[in-house]
Amino acid sequence: MANDPVDVLIIGAGAAGAAFAWSLSDTRMRILCLEQGDWMHPSQYPSTGRDGELRQMGEFNFNPNVRGRDTDYPVNGDNSPIAIANFNGVGGGTILYAAHFPRFHPSDFKVKSCDGVADDWPIDYQTLAPYFAENDRMMGVSGLAGDPAYPDHQPPLPPVPLGKSGETMARGFNALGWHWWPSDSAVVTRPYEGRDRCLNLGPCTSGCAQGAKGSTDITYWPEAIRRGVQLRTRCRVREITVNDAGMATGVIYYDAQGVEQFQAAEVVVVACNGIGTPRLLLNSTSKRFPNGLANGNDQVGRNLMLHPYAWVMGTFPERLDGHFGPSGCCIWSQEFYETDKARGFVRGYTMEIVRGRGPLVTALNGLASGQIPWGAGFHQAYGELFGHTTGMVVICEDLPEAHNRVTLDDRLTDSHGVPAPKIHYTLSENSVRMLDHAVARSTEVLRAAGATGVHFESPWKAAGWHNMGTARMGSDPATSVVDARGRAHEVRNLFVIDGSVFVTSAGVNPTSTIQALALYIADHMKKNLANLFD
Repeated sequence: MANDPVDVLIIGAGAAGAAFAWSLSDTRMRILCLEQGDWMHPSQYPSTGRDGELRQMGEFNFNPNVRGRDTDYPVNGDNSPIAIANFNGVGGGTILYAAHFPRFHPSDFKVKSCDGVADDWPIDYQTLAPYFAENDRMMGVSGLAGDPAYPDHQPPLPPVPLGKSGETMARGFNALGWHWWPSDSAVVTRPYEGRDRCLNLGPCTSGCAQGAKGSTDITYWPEAIRRGVQLRTRCRVREITVNDAGMATGVIYYDAQGVEQFQAAEVVVVACNGIGTPRLLLNSTSKRFPNGLANGNDQVGRNLMLHPYAWVMGTFPERLDGHFGPSGCCIWSQEFYETDKARGFVRGYTMEIVRGRGPLVTALNGLASGQIPWGAGFHQAYGELFGHTTGMVVICEDLPEAHNRVTLDDRLTDSHGVPAPKIHYTLSENSVRMLDHAVARSTEVLRAAGATGVHFESPWKAAGWHNMGTARMGSDPATSVVDARGRAHEVRNLFVIDGSVFVTSAGVNPTSTIQALALYIADHMKKNLANLFD
């Protein structure tokens, strides 16, 4: 029956929640996941229609404030140079992500030991290695083994073809003697586990109608549901409840009709991303936790990391791929990934080669940047730009700083009156210097590849996809929210499994590592059920 007590309650059906639910589904526990969004259907995606670009700017925009779906919550980002991006629905951020799928490096887990900054993680790469491999298999990862700049691994599928964009940029890297390699991508390149191969229907960032992109609504969730996991959609959780002993008892949520409900659970697992998780914990106040659940040390919401991006595009005389094919899955370079203090900053970044833009975005971006004039000369300039651009996004490691944080807004709420998150974020001097270096090197490689013009945006305002660190993992309860296995220091039956537990951010997309962590935490839970609360 609805709202009968369950053994494990998961909040959020995105990358982490789906992997965790699937792993736990081979037990006999009663498992329920509450998701505030809904299921997506292939026919709904922008790539299925000629108005796809326009729809991606509106109802499928990365920014929830622009998108404004009834399943979204607003975010006050007035105090941040980077706008928060997310998606609420079964699959979470994997619905609109680019499917770029790198792992963290071994050094990313021991930044303090290597470089004397931030903190080391309480776990290491080798601990997560088997879970990375399991997740690659479940998500359907394509790539090429043997990358000398990357942890040794064997992707289950061959890489996405380089295309004209990849081949062109590879020549630029070769001319400079810099590293490049086909990128790991959660895009199937041949029939795999009931999914058909990529057909280049459009950019991955508008949802994949083909089902070739690995989003968890088509990878983890079908199997988890077949095994008995319940997934209840359009359920917005307002708060996690606790008893006098300080144990979580369940959640209060609003159902699809807006009716307030209570769901009891023996274990509560939070997987709401680096913004939604601290928002929920801070909203979960009680006599025992007046400042928010698991927040006696004032660490919930702190150490927000956002991955400052630079967007650098080159214009070429020859026609390239245009906007066809996986948008962020071509080749990458980790030439500048590890620390070299001679550069003037610590840690580093990944250059991720992207394809060109569609006709509408080309026109709008060209007008905004001055590359296309309004009036006379428009058509000629547009013709020289459309189909003739490629470049890269540069993903810079963001170091944790306590003043970068998520709090609750005192005025803004969602449609149910629940306080919205408020972002307080500034770029560090280290990030500014890294971005400057990244733009200079990106320009250099574009010119070496034959670009006749280069345009960039740094930091890229719209690129707040990777939200990390706001419920960090650690062995010291004074400086962290959860332990090495995701359990809250202050609440023995509360777990956090998403990117908010990250200690450092690395210089790569976090989804692969988020899911490996979720699988690891689930596996540890299964092996220690008898003494889980000790």
